[in-house]
Amino acid sequence: MNPQVLEAKQQEVAARVIAEEEAKRSHLVIALSGAHAYGFPSPDSDLDLKAVHVEPTEKLLGLHRSNASPERMQVIDGVEIDYTSNELHPVLIGVLQGNGNYIERILGPLQLHVDPDLASLRPLVAAALSRRIFRHYVGFATSQLRAWEAGGRSSAKKLLYVLRTTLTGAHALRTGEIATDVTSLLDLYGFSAARELVEAKRAGEQAPLAPDVAERWAEQIARAFTTLEAARDHAVLPEEPPNQGELNDWLLALRKARL
Repeated sequence: MNPQVLEAKQQEVAARVIAEEEAKRSHLVIALSGAHAYGFPSPDSDLDLKAVHVEPTEKLLGLHRSNASPERMQVIDGVEIDYTSNELHPVLIGVLQGNGNYIERILGPLQLHVDPDLASLRPLVAAALSRRIFRHYVGFATSQLRAWEAGGRSSAKKLLYVLRTTLTGAHALRTGEIATDVTSLLDLYGFSAARELVEAKRAGEQAPLAPDVAERWAEQIARAFTTLEAARDHAVLPEEPPNQGELNDWLLALRKARL
């Protein structure tokens, strides 16, 4: 747990939930996502736990294979929990396709539970990053922009999701590194003024923007997409993942070891 990100009560509840879910399935990683990972948590932000679990090899070989993605939404001692887990195979397929959601679970900095096998997977996933991630980040940012506009351009949270997604994607394309905390990217990519949005969001999940602030950012937000597109054009990443075979070998070795 990271005491600088989670308060004591949140740490306690997260640890309890992780222990309960780990008793049901073996997790490769449980990562902290959402506002806490993105740099703009508020006192009422939920704990967004995104996990990758490994089904027993025996179950995968038999008739009773589970394709479920377990979810859990619950309020425990005043702390809202949003837990989701996906099995390793579709996660690795998603990594190869450029799914930033899965990539961030494996390479992101805020991991609350880690299996020892993750250490050998992380460098393979880092090596599998490709320009395919552009589609994920531009798609999610576009959907968040539409949601912000549909909501009357009043939500600080939705606007920050647009910035977070575009800048995380741009940084990954330019450097090959996954940085989920938007506050670490604002100055680097010329969005220092967005700290006013961060401060507004930290006051509460539903914190509204002042009309003049919303109007100003409605004119500026297109620059975030331009930044992402420029990063795609000057990316250090290959067009396609170069190491699919290595990931396949790693997965086979893991399945055999857990038989």
